[in-house]
Amino acid sequence: MRPMLASKGTFVPKGEAWVHEVKWDGVRALAEVREGRLRLYSRNGNDITVAWPELATPPLGERDLLVDGEIIALNEHGLPDFRMLQDRMHLRNAVTARRLSASTPATYMVFDLLRLDGEDLTHLAWEDRRARLEALGLDTTWQVPAVYDDGDMLFEATRAQGLEGVVSKRRSSTYAFDRRTDSWLKLAHRLNASFVIGGWKPQEGTTVGPPASVLVGEMTPEGLMYRGRVGSGIGPKAGARLLALLQPLERAESPFDDEVPQVDTIGVTFVDPVIVIDVDSHATAKNQRLRQPSFRGVRSDLTPEDLLS
Repeated sequence: MRPMLASKGTFVPKGEAWVHEVKWDGVRALAEVREGRLRLYSRNGNDITVAWPELATPPLGERDLLVDGEIIALNEHGLPDFRMLQDRMHLRNAVTARRLSASTPATYMVFDLLRLDGEDLTHLAWEDRRARLEALGLDTTWQVPAVYDDGDMLFEATRAQGLEGVVSKRRSSTYAFDRRTDSWLKLAHRLNASFVIGGWKPQEGTTVGPPASVLVGEMTPEGLMYRGRVGSGIGPKAGARLLALLQPLERAESPFDDEVPQVDTIGVTFVDPVIVIDVDSHATAKNQRLRQPSFRGVRSDLTPEDLLS
């Protein structure tokens, strides 16, 4: 069971046929209550319930329920920030999860209702599902975010507030699991994208230790294309986690399907291209290399193949 996904948009659609929501900088999750038991599922269908104990109490008691939404946590500026979830989203230890839920509490922003009391609602139009969702009265760690008729206003407001962007949805859109649709369009303010690690380099002048930078590629129909080195944002904790993930994946040859500049291959350890990370960058240069990229976190909820869809 995987959620429906939005397509990338180039402008905010206008007209009464569309409604607009804030694009949350968090972790996508489906939540299901069946026979009184709640389970949270990641974008790729993994059970992640243990990582989010503060979200694991069914808000409607034992009522049968299936919803779609985004798990978020706020940074020091009071803004949703994916980086705040990094220490939590990979957890499978209940004791550690409970401890971190106290220091970095999460909120589940529920934006779609897919099943209620055994009735499948996915065939209904978005506006009908939304009306039923609002009627549930969720208002604690599970919240229903606002929607807006004026997409241009929301786009400028989210830009001014430092939020990630906007998602526009057709009021008439039905819901299809594990499908990307152009009835939902996402428009981000900053250049944030997911890339695949193809190699890593230690601190300059050393041959051991955690990665100081990673070599990343973009998944394309032609293969994995090299997009540059990412070093900013990799602190000691992130470096240690990356090292544990990458060391078992070492390989002799480059996994990239185009040429990596020789300067970037000095001291590099190539790896099988299976680890996906999020990267912020200011712009893309003419040679398609990332410009001033910054590491944001490992995306264990994504595979390289997901980036092609």
